[in-house]
Amino acid sequence: MIYKSKPNFQNHPFHLVSPSPWPLYTSVSLFILVTSTVLFLHGFEFFTYLVIFSLLNTIYTLTLWFRDIISEGKRNIVSILSNRYLNMAKAIDKEEIKHIRDQLDVNKFNLNKDQFGYYLAGLLEGDGSINLPFLGSTTLNRILNPRIVFTSHINNIEMYVYIQSMLEGKGRFQLVNDNTIRYIIGDIEGIILFINIVHNKLRTPKNETFNKLIDFINKKYNLKISSSILDKSDLLTNSWFTGFTEADGHFGVKIVEAKPKSNTRKRSVSNSISLKFRLDQRFFDKVTSLSMLSIMEELAKFLSCKLSVYVGIKNNNILSLNVVAIDKVKFVIDYFNKYPLLGTKYKDFKDWEIVYNMIISKEHLTDDGKLKIKSIQSNMNSRRI
Repeated sequence: MIYKSKPNFQNHPFHLVSPSPWPLYTSVSLFILVTSTVLFLHGFEFFTYLVIFSLLNTIYTLTLWFRDIISEGKRNIVSILSNRYLNMAKAIDKEEIKHIRDQLDVNKFNLNKDQFGYYLAGLLEGDGSINLPFLGSTTLNRILNPRIVFTSHINNIEMYVYIQSMLEGKGRFQLVNDNTIRYIIGDIEGIILFINIVHNKLRTPKNETFNKLIDFINKKYNLKISSSILDKSDLLTNSWFTGFTEADGHFGVKIVEAKPKSNTRKRSVSNSISLKFRLDQRFFDKVTSLSMLSIMEELAKFLSCKLSVYVGIKNNNILSLNVVAIDKVKFVIDYFNKYPLLGTKYKDFKDWEIVYNMIISKEHLTDDGKLKIKSIQSNMNSRRI
């Protein structure tokens, strides 16, 4: 018998207590105990044995009931400790999500199914996580499902509502700390759909975790989904890099004000305005501990820029790509116009493109141009309202 046919199969991502027979059994035992006791007290001496039997049976059923309560409590504590974020989050109302879906700009979100798969694969590898529970069943014989989780700023909720619509409405939303959302796919149908869409489209070590997810699903549900192989297709032919950038990319505008020579400054500094596209990744994938160097070298070649390494705030090595040359910036702009970003980074990119066009037309050298660029910069990235 496969797991899916078990009556206590957990087909949802929430923690709910399994159906228990003990309340019913205990109620029946108590009814027999009370009835037999009343009859015994009215002189029916043969009910003495029934009183003793029903009393022992009641104690037995209560013991089993309390055993399951203790077992459930222990498992719930482990769940709280390992998934602490679930207790800090609150669900976003489905009506609110429906309203957002009805207001989506369909002209902006126009990926076909194949390109959506590449985009989703890149987003998963940049900003998603795959959580796999223990392969066996719990003490109470409950079947646990894995979870695919995306975490982002609340300003990206339209993007994730669109993703949910492309995934046939699968998944749910949580709000954390007023400005962070989580999109969680935890039902088996949604997970299998997700696997089919991004299968063979991943490029980083996260593909190994993805294959562990496939193995998990295959064993749990007696399926035969093949392992996912690393995608080696030309990055110019798909939107994978868009999804990856959605998670970890940064469009920056740098403004340097003119400064004269001084006692502490040997050279004067001229006015300058420059653009930078930056993308950072950990040197080692957090889950698999595998190196990200290969994929970042591939991206450096794709963007025709250098790959550098610096030490992050947690003393971990960070791989960094920086595109600053104006002709290379043009390549980045052409790519994202062909495969548009879908989240708030889309607005940052379009502002970045405006500044690029102003630099090309020499508008940045005029006083009005400088003021306009300063205004644009003041509303980009984390400063965007």
